[in-house]
Amino acid sequence: MLTDIDQLDLNKRYSYADYLTWRFDEMVELIKGRVFKMSPAPSRAHQEVLGALHLQIGHYLHGKTCRVYMAPFDVRLPIPEHQQTPSKVDTVVQPDLCVICDPAKLDAQGCNGAPDWIIEVLSPATSQKDFTDKFEIYQFAGVREYWVVHPNEATVLIYRLDETNRYQLLRQTPFLRHEVAPSGIFAEFGVDLSLVFGDS
Repeated sequence: MLTDIDQLDLNKRYSYADYLTWRFDEMVELIKGRVFKMSPAPSRAHQEVLGALHLQIGHYLHGKTCRVYMAPFDVRLPIPEHQQTPSKVDTVVQPDLCVICDPAKLDAQGCNGAPDWIIEVLSPATSQKDFTDKFEIYQFAGVREYWVVHPNEATVLIYRLDETNRYQLLRQTPFLRHEVAPSGIFAEFGVDLSLVFGDS
């Protein structure tokens, strides 16, 4: 059992079995077998935005089958076979927010398979990963809807899988603080961004 991340060789590829033996103070993600350190404690703005999103979505889902989870929460995802290491599971991410509607995907460790909806709130340390590595694996795994939230700019980009299982922007311009961002998973629900970013 490893207790210090400095004991890892960050150039090596690891599996989910390895991941389960780590007991680090800091959070990490495993993407295609590579270890990625999570950013230090998120900013206050990041946490306020995340909390407001969780509150609205959680309130809507109350009494429904779908569940919403906030990081830290392990999500194990499949990746293309030609990119896999010998281990069957080598991608474990911790989305800021995820909604899972299939109870069979939930177990004691978290979620095994693609959530229906993932939201990532950008921070300087994670923005590149959210727009490249995570974008690719979420698309391949079949996450139906992916939101990228920019707390400092008060904007939301919404990607949805098309009929070819490729992400397409819902619209070319981001949703702004005075708008309601529509959910593709729940036709009758939208997130009031004025309650997420404030009215100013």
